[in-house]
Amino acid sequence: MPSSVNPRLGIFDRFADATANFVSRAPFFAATVMLVILWLIEGAIRISIKGSFSAFADNSYQLQINTVTTVITFLLVALVQNTQSRADEASQEKLNAIAEALGDLMTAMDASAGADLEENVKELRDAVGLEDVVSADDAQ
Repeated sequence: MPSSVNPRLGIFDRFADATANFVSRAPFFAATVMLVILWLIEGAIRISIKGSFSAFADNSYQLQINTVTTVITFLLVALVQNTQSRADEASQEKLNAIAEALGDLMTAMDASAGADLEENVKELRDAVGLEDVVSADDAQ
């Protein structure tokens, strides 16, 4: 594992992971569908009680569902973005480690290939955004 990756997650990161796992499952989706169905049933009951669509003139009916869904969406976007950012960073670290190992392997396998091999290593490092690593032997 690359040394810059911290395997220990903070409280917020653990919370974001747990939330992302929960909301990505079928039961959460079913609960949100049920919320919408209950909201529609409430509207139908309002219409049947008041006798017309004037039941919708009361803005509290619309305000309730709009407020709840907006707040939930806002919070979930923040949590899912946190999780996605960390996943992207971890993927990049893995790609960097693979590219570095592949570059080292290419260099070690065939020292006689010379310029072609060095050019391929440089192209690989450039492709994944790795900087040239200066070894202890080169630094002297």
